[in-house]
Amino acid sequence: MAAGLLIFFAIRDHITGDNWWQFAALCALAVFQAEVSRKIEQTRRLITNAPHVDMTSVWVFGAAIVLPPSLCGALVIVVYVHLWLRIWRKIGNRPIHRVIFTTTVAGLSTYAAIGVLAVGKLVLEANHWTQPFAYAVVVYVAGVVLLLVNNTLVTVAARLYGQPTHMVVSWADYALEISTLCLGALCGLALLHVPYLVVLVLPPLLVLHRAVLVKQLEDLASLDQKTGLLNATAWHESAKLELSRAARTNDSFGVLMVDLDFFKKVNDTYGHLAGDEVLKGIARLLKGEIRDYDSAGRFGGEEFAVLIPNSTAEQIVTTAERLRRRVTELEIPVQNESGEETVIRGLSASIGVAIYPNSGTTLEQLMLTADSAVYTAKSNGRNQVVTLST
Repeated sequence: MAAGLLIFFAIRDHITGDNWWQFAALCALAVFQAEVSRKIEQTRRLITNAPHVDMTSVWVFGAAIVLPPSLCGALVIVVYVHLWLRIWRKIGNRPIHRVIFTTTVAGLSTYAAIGVLAVGKLVLEANHWTQPFAYAVVVYVAGVVLLLVNNTLVTVAARLYGQPTHMVVSWADYALEISTLCLGALCGLALLHVPYLVVLVLPPLLVLHRAVLVKQLEDLASLDQKTGLLNATAWHESAKLELSRAARTNDSFGVLMVDLDFFKKVNDTYGHLAGDEVLKGIARLLKGEIRDYDSAGRFGGEEFAVLIPNSTAEQIVTTAERLRRRVTELEIPVQNESGEETVIRGLSASIGVAIYPNSGTTLEQLMLTADSAVYTAKSNGRNQVVTLST
């Protein structure tokens, strides 16, 4: 579809001399920005293999505003071929089919935005609306359509590929994409009216790119890379803050230690890769079952910790029982060491519960009590919740 549209527009478009120099300017700026921030983009790709937002929307959306559709498609190809040759190919974690897919999605999204801009201009001309505000509304709508089409195509592809769609794009990614679209709109309008101002887009774009890398590094330092939960250090910091708050307000909170039963048997039977999928499945379960302001972390191996702030003892124990029951209901599709598809069922977990202040008044006491409760649960037959006080 993208190739057909590109050929169709190449045949019918009337390209002026202004269009050619605008196209050359956008290509030069896109290549310059990519080269200057090449190390940053390489680092972003190396520290996470998950889909994330790049900075190309600035140039793509700017092109949609000022260029004919055929040159917009050509710009998309130039931008992504350059990224592949200079960055992605050297890293080796970006297969060529994903590069082609990303380029195609960018092209189709751009053509959707161009369609909105074309229809909007016709509506403005038919109604003799010449106010800048009316044109600004058209540009806003085009940006929203580009964003929606892009993320819809990526989400559909993720579903077909079997990847959890809730992990494709985060709210932070949406905010970053909106920021690049805003810069793209300013870039396009600058080319139309004051071309020499277009270079002013570069400094904030480069700073934004570096800020995104800093945020990824912060996440890398606080998250367990296998499960996406908080690592032990970050979870402890969260628990210390909650302990301080509860001491000031005389509230109670809970600490749950969740330990999978017979996890070694899973590794021995299905292999360590399947064991990793089980850990990821447990992590998704914890994220889905706890509240937004609760904190779940992985302490290594098959042991997880959950912090439940601002809750009564009854609510904490109820949450622990619900988690235990949901683990027994979990079904995780995996591949065994022979490459055959299978589903792991029948998992269970022993959960130890400590409640502030009855189970301890320091974080060390609470952790020790919850850990002792886990051992008690395992000694009593596993797959149960045990609550201990000091």
